[in-house]
Amino acid sequence: MNRVVVPDLKAKKRRGERIAMLTAYDATMARLLDRAGLDVILVGDSVGMVALGYDNTLTVTLDAMVHHTQAVTRGAQRALVVADMPFLTYQISVSDAVRNAGRLMQEGGAAAVKLEGGSSVIDVVKRLVAVGIPVMGHLGLLPQSINQIGKYTRQATQPKDADTLIADAVALEQAGAFAVVLEAIPAELARVVTARVGIPTIGIGAGPDCDGQVLVSHDMLGLFDEFVPSFVKQYAKLGDEILTATREYVDDVRAGRYPVSTPQLVKTKTKVR
Repeated sequence: MNRVVVPDLKAKKRRGERIAMLTAYDATMARLLDRAGLDVILVGDSVGMVALGYDNTLTVTLDAMVHHTQAVTRGAQRALVVADMPFLTYQISVSDAVRNAGRLMQEGGAAAVKLEGGSSVIDVVKRLVAVGIPVMGHLGLLPQSINQIGKYTRQATQPKDADTLIADAVALEQAGAFAVVLEAIPAELARVVTARVGIPTIGIGAGPDCDGQVLVSHDMLGLFDEFVPSFVKQYAKLGDEILTATREYVDDVRAGRYPVSTPQLVKTKTKVR
């Protein structure tokens, strides 16, 4: 079983093979997703919302990301593990970005990092790549900019914004990014970007023409019931199953049905006369 590496994704694009990617935040989930044949597992800063109970991703710290990345890399044996760089770990300075990305790789065990933005992060991408850290870009809806954009909604719907996004995708490729996530943009724009760049595009709410797709695993599996984006296909309703199973367990414990009592012979040292 060969581990997926960065060049494999570029080769998939050349061959026209689609790339499958999901998020994971712990070893057990990573192990299961890995066995299913995923190409990429993303340790997303979405952990803040779906696992830690925050309202957004901004409160997720680097230490938290290192912690969850360690868990995922212990569980995944084949998939390429990419770790999100959390808010303010790469925006302050290039040297900070290198140091922080290095922690995700050295301590966390990630094979690559992902960061949000276009022209504003090009120098960071160039430096990270120069020191041997593979970088995945992220354009369109940028969750770390939620306070600026106001709400989670479709981006780049106007011609000027679409042109900027295309230019940013090209710039990320030229800076050395090996792939780019396109989130919540018009399908036609995603198709244009996919044709314009030589690196894989990974769509999430960006239509069917990207080179691959990514979803938050909790959304896809029906584990997160606070909010499910309209573009998500729920392949299971595990939240409902967990609720049903837990209620049955509670009922059995309270009714004395679990654990089941079995007769046992009691051994003693007393001899029968």
